[in-house]
Amino acid sequence: QVQLVESGGGTVQSGGSLRLSCAASGFSFSRDAISWSRQAPEKGLEWVSTISGDGGHTYYSDSVKGRFIVSRDNDKNMVYLQMDNLKPEDTAVYYCARSNWKTGVRGQGTQVTVSS
Repeated sequence: QVQLVESGGGTVQSGGSLRLSCAASGFSFSRDAISWSRQAPEKGLEWVSTISGDGGHTYYSDSVKGRFIVSRDNDKNMVYLQMDNLKPEDTAVYYCARSNWKTGVRGQGTQVTVSS
């Protein structure tokens, strides 16, 4: 079955960096876009980034543009989110999802906490 597993979260100070990973299985990975989203405490799910199936197109929300970079390795069925210059407002549970960030199958999430 379709499965996505996020990892790489943790606690960092403001200005620090983290690299999240998303391991996917159970579908034709290279055919599907993968999206990252996040949910902060007591807030709704927020779209962060999307990468096309071939990795040739990437999209970012205004809140992370210039600080986050999404990439993928289709040979390994992996997607990555490099997060630099992290801010306290980036604190959230981060999810990767197959295709649509709202309705696509997603993993259990990984917690990112940024301290000021």
